[in-house]
Amino acid sequence: MHNKVTAWIKAARPRTLSASFSPVLAGCTLAWRDGVFQPTAALLCLLVALTAQIASNFANDYFDFKKGADREDRLGPVRAVASGQISPEAMLRATLITLGLACTAGCMLIPFGGWILLPVGIAMALCVLAYSAGPFPLAYNGLGDVSVLIFYGIVPVCFTYYVQANTFSLLAVLLSVAVGLLSVNILVVNNYRDYQQDKISRKRTTIVLFGKRFGRILYLTNGLLALLLVSPLLSESPRHAVPFAVFFLLFLLTWRQFCRLEGRALNKILGQTSLLSLLFALILAYCLTISFSA
Repeated sequence: MHNKVTAWIKAARPRTLSASFSPVLAGCTLAWRDGVFQPTAALLCLLVALTAQIASNFANDYFDFKKGADREDRLGPVRAVASGQISPEAMLRATLITLGLACTAGCMLIPFGGWILLPVGIAMALCVLAYSAGPFPLAYNGLGDVSVLIFYGIVPVCFTYYVQANTFSLLAVLLSVAVGLLSVNILVVNNYRDYQQDKISRKRTTIVLFGKRFGRILYLTNGLLALLLVSPLLSESPRHAVPFAVFFLLFLLTWRQFCRLEGRALNKILGQTSLLSLLFALILAYCLTISFSA
């Protein structure tokens, strides 16, 4: 029983769930600064984000197994279905249940944000499945990075803010892209590590399509662009520069390690990159709070 529970927890990939928490935190803090924060809507947004990501992780586990992409020489964490810890049928059921929870929580947000949320929710649900399933799986055709930018950056930040403020904000858009770019870096490290295995499995990630050097440049570019996009916050107070400078130094150290390491050693960089995305969101929250207090 204990082993089964552990297998399910690992299949949810808790170390990467900061990719869901970070954009919701950014959107909520911006709403709080603007005096429109609504705790019930905020909690529902977090529930949607977390359950949608867990559903996506379960779906990837199931459909990658079906496609034969989880090879014995896999460098990342052990996949639950491929290792036999969880049956394919159970994983598919778990995917649909968690996706159903995400959709239910999304429907509960309609009184806050209106029916505009319905097509957004449908698109999110389709992307969860289309990421690794269907006739044109996004992750297998170089569109994984774009999907992450949209659904782990732009959509959660902008709509977390929207359901509380009932309007969009230019700053929310800028922050959403910044947060999304750092979430993309989690995928970049994952695909960089799996370059050889993905080539053999014909999984055409951006790293497979454009090479590992492109991956190193993309990682650095995403981090620099994220910092550039939050520059409006720096103009509000010189105090904002200090935490972002610390983030920049940590980011550069992580990037240098990323460029030097190979294989399973990159799992450490994957964890560090996930923590960097969370740190960035926490710094955003701090800066928005300081500017509100001022």
